[in-house]
Amino acid sequence: MKTNIGVFFGGRSTEHEISVISANQAINAINRDKYDVTPIYITKEGRWFTGNALLDLKNYRDIPALLRQCEEVYMRPVYGDYNLYYTNPKGVFKNKSLDCRLDIVIPVLHGANGEDGTFEGILDSIGIPYAGCDTLASANGMDKITMKMILRENDIPVVDYVWFTDRQWFADRDRLIAKTESSLGYPVIVKPANLGSSIGIGCARNREELIEKVEDATRYASRIIVEHMVEQLQEINCSVLGDCDEYETSVLEEPIKSTDILSYTDKYMGGTKGTKGMQASAKKIPADLPADMTAEIQRLAGETFRVLSCHGVSRVDVIVDRATSKIYVNEINTIPGSLSFYLWEATGVSFDKLMDRLAGLAIKRNTRRGQKTFSFSQNIFA
Repeated sequence: MKTNIGVFFGGRSTEHEISVISANQAINAINRDKYDVTPIYITKEGRWFTGNALLDLKNYRDIPALLRQCEEVYMRPVYGDYNLYYTNPKGVFKNKSLDCRLDIVIPVLHGANGEDGTFEGILDSIGIPYAGCDTLASANGMDKITMKMILRENDIPVVDYVWFTDRQWFADRDRLIAKTESSLGYPVIVKPANLGSSIGIGCARNREELIEKVEDATRYASRIIVEHMVEQLQEINCSVLGDCDEYETSVLEEPIKSTDILSYTDKYMGGTKGTKGMQASAKKIPADLPADMTAEIQRLAGETFRVLSCHGVSRVDVIVDRATSKIYVNEINTIPGSLSFYLWEATGVSFDKLMDRLAGLAIKRNTRRGQKTFSFSQNIFA
C-alpha cells in the first residue's frame, strides 16, 4: 500500500492564492508510483474541502463552483486519528470517515494561520507526521521581530530596527516617531511583523511617509517593525533543506526588483506565459557573487535555520550592502513560495526528490518524537 500524503493549502491568509499555486506545483511533483496524494483546500473562511477538482488551477476562477465538486471535511483533534471525516455526512453516522487515512501531511500554507505555527499546532495535537517547521519554529520564523531578536542573540547580523504594536502607535505616535528618527534616521522600511510576499511593506524617506506606511501596515498586523534601509542593497536568497542538526544549503539566487522593494508583482507576476508562483519571478541563478561571499551567505542561511530550530525546506533572504559588503539576514520563509524547488533543481535535487526528502524528514522527526517521554505516572490523586 502506498503512503498517502495530505497536502494542505489555501488558508485564511493574504497569501492564499500563492499557496494554491505552490501546492499545485508540489502535488504535480510527487512521485505517484510511490505515494498517493490527497489535496485539502482551506478556504478563506477556514473550511476544509477535498476532491480531484482541486487539482486543476483553472477551477479556482470560480470558487463556489469548485467547492460544489468537492467534499467538505475535517480531522478530529484526537491523538493518533489520522482520518478525514465528512463535515456533513449522509445517513445516521455523526463521524463518518471518507475511508481516507493520511500518513503524512505536507503543509503548503503561506502566511498567517498556516505558516505561523497555528496549523502546525493542530497537527502536533493529532500526532500525525508532517513536513516543515514545528509550532515554535514556525511562530518564531514568521514573526520578524521575534526572529531578529533570536538571530541577534546568536551573533547573526541583522539591520537595526525598532518595533511597536498598533495600539502603541495610535496612543503614543509622536514618541514612536521620535524614537524611530533618533535610532534609525531615514530612509526606513516599514513592515507588518507577520506577513510575507511583500504585502503591507513600504519605504519611508521622511516623517510624512513614515506615518503613511505605518498606518498602512496596521491594516494587516498588530505588531509593526521599522528597519534601517540599506540603500545600495543587493537581495540574495538561499534555501536550506533538512533539520536543525543536519542540513544542506542550495545555490544562491538574486531576485530582480522593479522598485526599491521587491514587490508582490515582482515575486509572482514577473514570469512568462505558463509560469506561475515564486519561480516565475525574474532572477539570476546562481547569483553572480565572489566565492567567499557565496560561502558566507550559505553559512548564515544555515545558521539561521539552525538557531530557529527549523525543519523541512526554508528560504533565507539576505541583504548585501554594496557600499560596505556587509551581509545581513533579512528574514526566513519557513514555507517558501514554490517550496524553492527551482533553487534545489539548480543545486541538483529534482522537485520529485525534494518532495520525497520532505516526506522522509516528516517520518524521521515523528519517530524521534515517539522516543521522548511526554507523561509519567504519579500517585498525586491518592
